[in-house]
Amino acid sequence: MQKKLQVARYLVFDIIAALISWTLFYSYRKLYIEPIKFGYNIPLEFTNQFYLALIFIPIFWITLYYITGQYSYIYRKSRLLELGKTAITSLAGVTIIFFLLLLNDWVPDYRKYYNLYFALLGLHFSFTYLFRLIITTRTIHRIHSRTIGFNTIVIGANEKAVRLVEDMMTQKRPAGNKIIGFLTVDELESYPLEKYAPNLGSYKNLQKVINDYEVEEIIIAIESSEHKLLSEILILLENRTHTVWGIPDLFDILTNQAKTNTIFGSTLLKISNGLMPVWQENVKRLLDVFVSILALIIFFPVFIGLAIGIKMSSKGPIMYKQERVGKFGKPFTIYKLRTMVKNAETNGPLLSSTDDNRITHIGQFMRRTHLDEIPQFFNVILGEMSLVGPRPERKYYIDQIAQRAPYVTHLQKLRPGITSWGQVKYGYASNIDEMVERLQYDMVYLKNISLYVDFKILIYTIMECVKGKGI
Repeated sequence: MQKKLQVARYLVFDIIAALISWTLFYSYRKLYIEPIKFGYNIPLEFTNQFYLALIFIPIFWITLYYITGQYSYIYRKSRLLELGKTAITSLAGVTIIFFLLLLNDWVPDYRKYYNLYFALLGLHFSFTYLFRLIITTRTIHRIHSRTIGFNTIVIGANEKAVRLVEDMMTQKRPAGNKIIGFLTVDELESYPLEKYAPNLGSYKNLQKVINDYEVEEIIIAIESSEHKLLSEILILLENRTHTVWGIPDLFDILTNQAKTNTIFGSTLLKISNGLMPVWQENVKRLLDVFVSILALIIFFPVFIGLAIGIKMSSKGPIMYKQERVGKFGKPFTIYKLRTMVKNAETNGPLLSSTDDNRITHIGQFMRRTHLDEIPQFFNVILGEMSLVGPRPERKYYIDQIAQRAPYVTHLQKLRPGITSWGQVKYGYASNIDEMVERLQYDMVYLKNISLYVDFKILIYTIMECVKGKGI
């Protein structure tokens, strides 16, 4: 599935719509509004300000669309929902532009402000939705004609699953689910679903099947009474980016994390894996990048000073890097300023403590103030980390924590952070017991994640760093 190409189509036509609507609006101002004000015709001249606006106006709109999640789930768009989203976003965006750029415009009387406002709103909404309608309609027709399909597996092979697959295969207007196989939840000699799709093995091999067959969507078709089995399957899907559907009977179990959705003749429940609203997720990411770039600029002189101090105080490299586990369990390389002596872990992984003699004198200062974590702003910009999130750990320690607290893997739904609720509330952990104890704070963050909570954690972190308490 060429999702990037599809996103590019929407981006290009959103930019074209913004350019056309602003050009026509500019012409309307010059040819209609300003002559009324001055009493004579104004020549239509495209000034430097006009061309400058042609650069910044599309950037503004694309940023707004990104924040509101209009480039997410790019193949699963509804023309009716798109109409509403485009209207609301256009209304918000035009209002912002009006107050920033047009409120002091030349007008003969205040009523012409309404003319300007509704002219820009009408033009922008009309062209934007027209292009989106064309792309979305074309995509939906390709789905209905089975030109576009989403590799889908079914978990479960009972009669309920058979009826669901039969219904999908006979629909005149298919939803695009291309059933490539099913996973079993019990051991039988034969399964009714085998006449429609191949048996890909047990549900316990779910992750391997997803990777091997490039699965995009998953349908859980088991009995709603099988609570324990359902819970086990959902845990396997915790760290996923795939779309997961459940049959209607699951609603009583999944009511807190699912929303109803009808795929033509087959009514399914979309099991949401989102922790924050899309707009908050996107704002969080934009703030991560913006603040990280700003922090790198501000702390650059500090970084140079610390680098010189590290080099003068002990032998070894200035930077320290190590593999950590990131979002969805994907490993990444974390960067820090070196706070310990060279080859501090020659005997294997070992957590540090407050009286650890491996920590250098300048390392003690950097740990108290967290200045050793300046390079992690690069990890944030690369998308491997966030400003706020559970602190990234090594797989060696995650495996040990998981033996006592299996739910630790739930934290892998999030990007790891430079600071965290656990770090602020508990501080550094020097052994597994303390890591498990600190885990409860990160689980609380997972269940209460929001931009508001992130801001509180950042403010508290800054305060503690200034005090040099080494949280």
